[in-house]
Amino acid sequence: TVSTLHGCPPDEIERIASYLLEKKHLHTFVKCNPTILGYETARSILDSMGYDYIAFDDHHFKEDLQYADAVPMFHRLQALADKEGLEFGLKLSNTFPVDVKAGELPSEEMYMAGKSLFPLTTTMAAMMAKEFGGKLRLSYAGGADAFNIDKLFACGIWPITMATTELKPGGYQRFTQIGDKLDALDFKPFTGVDVVGIEALSLAARSDKYHVKAIKPLPRRKLYEKVPLLDCFTAPCKGGCPIHQDIPEYIELCRKGAYASALRLITEKNPLPFITGTICAHNCMTKCMRNYYDEPVNIRATKLVAAEKGYDAYMSKITPPAPVTDGRKVAVIGGGPTGMSAAYFVGRAGIPVTLFEKVDRLGGIVRQVIPAFRISDEAIDKDVALMEKMGVEVKLNTEAPSVAELKAQGYTHIFFAVGAWKAGRLDIPGNVVPVIGWLRDMKAGKDVSLGHVAVVGGGNTAMDAARAALRAGAKSSTLVYRRTKKYMPADAEELEMAIADGVEFLELVAPVEQKDGKLICEKMKLGDPDDKGRRKPVPTGEMVEIPCDTVVSAVGEKVESEVFTRNGITVDEKGIPAFKTNLEGVYAGGDAMRGPATVVEGIADAQYFANAVIGEAHKFAIPAKAVATREEAVAKKGVLCESAKCEGDRCLTCNVVCQVCADVCPNRANVVIELPDGRQQILHVDRMCNECGNCAVFCPYDSAPYREKFTLFLTREGFDESVNNQGFLPLGGKKVLVRLDSKVFEADLDAKNDLPADIEVFIWTVLTKYAYLMG
Repeated sequence: TVSTLHGCPPDEIERIASYLLEKKHLHTFVKCNPTILGYETARSILDSMGYDYIAFDDHHFKEDLQYADAVPMFHRLQALADKEGLEFGLKLSNTFPVDVKAGELPSEEMYMAGKSLFPLTTTMAAMMAKEFGGKLRLSYAGGADAFNIDKLFACGIWPITMATTELKPGGYQRFTQIGDKLDALDFKPFTGVDVVGIEALSLAARSDKYHVKAIKPLPRRKLYEKVPLLDCFTAPCKGGCPIHQDIPEYIELCRKGAYASALRLITEKNPLPFITGTICAHNCMTKCMRNYYDEPVNIRATKLVAAEKGYDAYMSKITPPAPVTDGRKVAVIGGGPTGMSAAYFVGRAGIPVTLFEKVDRLGGIVRQVIPAFRISDEAIDKDVALMEKMGVEVKLNTEAPSVAELKAQGYTHIFFAVGAWKAGRLDIPGNVVPVIGWLRDMKAGKDVSLGHVAVVGGGNTAMDAARAALRAGAKSSTLVYRRTKKYMPADAEELEMAIADGVEFLELVAPVEQKDGKLICEKMKLGDPDDKGRRKPVPTGEMVEIPCDTVVSAVGEKVESEVFTRNGITVDEKGIPAFKTNLEGVYAGGDAMRGPATVVEGIADAQYFANAVIGEAHKFAIPAKAVATREEAVAKKGVLCESAKCEGDRCLTCNVVCQVCADVCPNRANVVIELPDGRQQILHVDRMCNECGNCAVFCPYDSAPYREKFTLFLTREGFDESVNNQGFLPLGGKKVLVRLDSKVFEADLDAKNDLPADIEVFIWTVLTKYAYLMG
C-alpha cells in the first residue's frame, strides 16, 4: 500500500504506484487522505453530527491530493494494473490532521480517528465506488468496529483495518465477536463494490447514535478517588452513586430472575426503589464502563424492574422491627423523598419516628410538581407503603411544631427535610409565573396560564415545564436560555426528551419583557468560561421577539430560610443550614441543606442522619448468588451489544473483574498477576511502556495506572528515572530493590525483610510464576 502522505505531489504518487505495478509486478493500493473530500464537505459533515468543536482549516485540503487530480490518476493506474494482470485499488482512509485546541497533546496538530472518521471515510468510499461503477477495489480503515464491519464487508469492501476500537475497553477480546460476525457471511471473491449499499451506509452514519456526538458534553466518567496500589478492582457505577448502591449485585440477581432478593438488596440502601427507578438522575450510568463500548447498562430501569416484579413477594416477608426503648425518639419534618427516606432508615432500626407533612399526601415535589407523565402516584404510593412497613408514624396535614416544642415532647433527634419550594425570581415585566406553583396547579387540575408559553431556564424542571405545557394544550412551548443547549444544566436525557416532544428552543437570549403577546429578548454571545467552565453570556444589544402569552420562570428554586431562622438555626449566605446544625440533635438534609437536590442525594443525607441517630452504619450481607463468577465476567468483556438484551447480560461486573488498564494497553505493559490466594493484581512493566496514556484515559479512578500501579523495573536506570512509581527491581535470586511509600531499600525474600506481607507475596509471585516478564 502506498500512503499519500500529506502534501505529496500527485505525479510522485503516480510514479511510485506505476513502478510497483510495472517494475515489481505487485498488487498495489493507494491510501488516500480524508482531505480528498474537500474542506466544505468535511466541515459540513462533522458540523451536522455535533463535531463542530473539532478545529481545522483548509490548508491540508489545498496541499493534499485533489479529487480532480485523483480520479484521472486512479483510472490510469487501474488501466495499467489491468494490462499487467494485477489488482489495483484504494485504501480509505488515512487519519485526519486537526488542530490541538485544549492541550490534548504537546503539539499543534493531532490525528482524528475512530467514530468521527467513519462518516468521512464512508463518504469517500461512496464517491469512489460511484465514480468507478463499483469496479475499483476498496480497502477500509476509518472507524470500523463490530457494529459496522459486516456492513462494510457486505458492500464488497475488504480487507478492513481496525485500531480505535481495539484501544478501548474490551477491544482485543472483541476479535471473537468480529470473527463470528464475519464467519456468518458468505465469502465470495471480489466482483465489485455495492455502490448503492455503501452510499446508504455513508448516509446512515450521519444519524447513527454510535457516531453522532451527544448534544451536551459527556459527563465526567472518572471517580474522584485515586487508584489503590493493590486490590483496585471497582464498579465505577457504585462509586458514582451518592448512596453507593450495590449495583452489579442487584443487576446480577435480576439476571437470575431473583427479583425479590434484588429488591431487598436495593432497599438496604435505597428505600425509594419506585421513585429512583423512574426519575433518578442516575449518575451511576455516567460512570458505567459500558459507555466505552456502546451505551451504559440501563441501571435505573433495572431497578424499576426489580421493584415491580419483586414488590409483592418482598412486602409479604417484611416483619415489623423490634422496638427500641432507650429514650431515642425522632421527628422528621417534611414528607418528600428525603424525609421519607430518613423515616424509613430510623424506623427500620426500631427507633420511634414521626414524620410531619403539612399537606394531605407524602411525596413532596415529586408528588405535587413533577408531571404525571414522568411518574405516577401509584409508584410513589408503593414507596410510601414500604416506609410504613417500618412502623413510621405519619402525621399529614400537620405543620411541624417548633424545635423547642418537639424537644419538650421528648424528641431527641430532629431532621429538617423540607423542599425547595421558593421560586427563583425572574425580574422582568409581564405575565411571569414561577415554575413550581405553575406545575403544582397544573398537576392539581387547576386552570393555569397557557397560550404561547416561554419557559426561561435550562434545568430539569424547565424541561418538565416545557413538556407539560404542550401536553396541557399550549399553542407553542419554547425554552429560552441565555447560553446554548451544550451548557444547559439539564441532564442530556431530559433535554433529548424535550426535543422529541416538540419543545422549541431559543438559545443565546436573555428575556427583557413580556407584553402584547410577545416576549422580547436580547441576543447574547458566548464569552470567556466562568468558574464552572461554562462560557459567560455577553449582551449584544440586538433584540429578538417570539409569540408569548405566558412566561414560566424556572431560574432556580430555593428553600424558605425562615423555617430555620425562626427556630434559632444558623444559616449561611444562601439561607441554608449545615447538615449538623448549631442546635443539639437537629439536622438538615436534601433540599433543606443543599438547595435543589436530586432524590438520591436526599437519600444519602437521610442515611447520614440515620447513622447519627443509630450510632453506626446499617450492616447487611450480600447474597452469594448476587456475585457473578470471574469466568462470567471475562466472557462479557469484549462484546458490543447491538440489540436490547437483559441488562444483566450487558453488565460487565467490574466488581469482579476490571483489568481495564490491561485491556487497553497497546504494548501489554499492564499485566494481570494472579496471587496464590486467587486474588488478581495489576503489575506495570516499565520496559514495555511508552507512556501513551491510554490506561489513564480509561481507568475508572482519577489516576494513571502506568504511574500509580506497582511497577516491575528491568534496569537500575529505569528504576531511578521513575521516582514516582512504587515498584521493584530484581537484583538476582530473591533479592530486589524496592521503592515503597517514598522509601528505597533492598529486600531479600528468602530472609527477614521490611516488606508488607501482601507486597512480598506479590513480588514473590512475579519472580517465580511470571519470570517471562523479566526476559
